[in-house]
Amino acid sequence: MVGTRKKSPQATTGTGGEIAIEGTAENGTAEGSSGYEQSRDLRIKENKERMQKLGLLDLSKKLKSEIAPKKRSFKPPSEKKTTQTLPQSPARRSSRLKTMAPVSYAEDRERKKGKRESSEDVEICLEEGSKPEIYTEEHEKLLGDCEMSWTLNADGYGEDGKRIYDKDNGETCHQCRQKTLGLHTHCSKCTIVQGQFCGDCLYARYGENVMEVNENPSWICPVCRDICNCSLCRKGKGWMPTGNLYRKVVKLGYKSVAHYLIQTKRSQPKAENPDVKVPAEESLPLVINVEDDTEESQLVDDNNSNDADDKAEDAVDGDVR
Repeated sequence: MVGTRKKSPQATTGTGGEIAIEGTAENGTAEGSSGYEQSRDLRIKENKERMQKLGLLDLSKKLKSEIAPKKRSFKPPSEKKTTQTLPQSPARRSSRLKTMAPVSYAEDRERKKGKRESSEDVEICLEEGSKPEIYTEEHEKLLGDCEMSWTLNADGYGEDGKRIYDKDNGETCHQCRQKTLGLHTHCSKCTIVQGQFCGDCLYARYGENVMEVNENPSWICPVCRDICNCSLCRKGKGWMPTGNLYRKVVKLGYKSVAHYLIQTKRSQPKAENPDVKVPAEESLPLVINVEDDTEESQLVDDNNSNDADDKAEDAVDGDVR
């Protein structure tokens, strides 16, 4: 049995935007459409006629055309603007200053470049404490000595030139109070931490070599010899810390800071000839494994009392700054 297919209604647009639905009438209704669809189409038609009378359709088309994005026109890059240099006018100068020589603000260090500082130019000023600092002949006999020189800033340093701090495997130096790797001394008398000195502090502050000291089983530390010049020991005696003195005392011809302090502040016996002075001992060769030869290069101040585990500057000439 072959069924017949109903023809769907076709919509046609008339003048004024009206939409007409063509179809064959069947039982008073359009073919293929219900009563609801017919009433809906009728409302649409009425709304369009009302909008047409009010001019809303034309206004809508006009607004759409204005809102549409405009295509940007490509402009070729403009050439770089050349800056005009202003003509140099003669500098205004006071007539009074024309007759005067120009002032040089160069630092004294630049003017003295190439000239080595002599012992006469070295000036050491120590602050006075609450008690006078006086040493005896016995203190001078207790000063240490060494046969081999010591290279500063080498033992206990890494390949990058920085000191190696180790809280677990390091040993605390009594002078700089830093817990680092490297050689340290051990006192045969006190056998405690106060007898531990790193190689740099022992050489710079007391003129002794840690390798020679460790070969001597009866070695006694500077604390037990009563010649320690660390900040804690000096403050305990009523004296002020020395600060960085190693380079200065070496230029003056002393072996170490301890040699300078004891030999310059020793109580002199009354002599028949007061013009006779006690000569200072010859200084050991200064070997420093650093590129910068300034006083600030990896020297440690003796004015601070930080803990041993605190990472501070490298200890060479005393305690931590």
